[in-house]
Amino acid sequence: MRTRTLHVVAALVVGLLTVPLAACGGDDEAGGGDSFMVGLLLPNRVTPRWEQSDKPLIEQHLRQLCPGCTMVYANAENDAARQREQMISMITKGVEVLILDPADSKALRSPIQEARRAGVPVVAYDRLAEGPISGFVSFDGDQVGRLQGEAILKAMRERRNGRTVVMMNGDPSSANAAWFRKGALSVIAGKAKIARSYDTVGWSPENAHANMTAAISALGADRISGVVAANDAIAAGVVSAFKNAGVRELPPITGQDADLEAARRIVAGEQYMTVYKPFEKEAAAAAAMAVALGNGEGPTRSRRRPPTVRRTRTSRPSCSRRER
Repeated sequence: MRTRTLHVVAALVVGLLTVPLAACGGDDEAGGGDSFMVGLLLPNRVTPRWEQSDKPLIEQHLRQLCPGCTMVYANAENDAARQREQMISMITKGVEVLILDPADSKALRSPIQEARRAGVPVVAYDRLAEGPISGFVSFDGDQVGRLQGEAILKAMRERRNGRTVVMMNGDPSSANAAWFRKGALSVIAGKAKIARSYDTVGWSPENAHANMTAAISALGADRISGVVAANDAIAAGVVSAFKNAGVRELPPITGQDADLEAARRIVAGEQYMTVYKPFEKEAAAAAAMAVALGNGEGPTRSRRRPPTVRRTRTSRPSCSRRER
């Protein structure tokens, strides 16, 4: 019997992209001279990172930069209308800065404009929002998609199981979904056949399960050589669809965010890889922008070195793929 070995692929996106969209102040670090309220609005709970990583990290960095500041928090539960109401409520309560990860990148233009009229700057977090925002911080989505595309091609070469790929994209209301897809296709195009492509409303595992079930029914499980799943929540739905179809030998499936459950699936051989992103750096940049804006300053330009892929051998499962 052949033994199976874990090879860690540290697909580490270390490049934080911060784009200032307002007049910039000096190059000094943001200080916490005043006390004020900062509103944090996150898009959903189906993606574990928002509640488990981003929220506590942003709160921690705000506390360090501005000990007298308070944070008001709301989760949109994938409902853009609810997020609009949450934004208006925070503005009414007197927040001086908003950190917004939009549930729908286009649908929040109106409340962002209202925030602007009220003198409340908005920092777009992780996903770009339309409207007069004052800053934007995210990872390089194109590179994330490229890492996923490169991994799926490598897996198919190793397994020699064909070149038929199913694209399980993110929610089309998120600007990042198109960004990830574009990056993946830039690698896959001409090297594999895209047999089916689905948008996953709400980044929901249940919707991903339904879409993957449809793909299996249309194509046949044995004709699917790989699945580019935009993130780990979608990958979970893809895995469950194959299992429900009675498939024991799953094709390579990508992911993103290095969720704990994704790491466990990788160890179990159910998911091929995930992309790890250092959320602490993103949270720190957003908190610094918010405090600077709250103190009447502008966010400073900061671009770190571009994302890289590092390959090492280790028994730790995060950011890994299984190799036979």
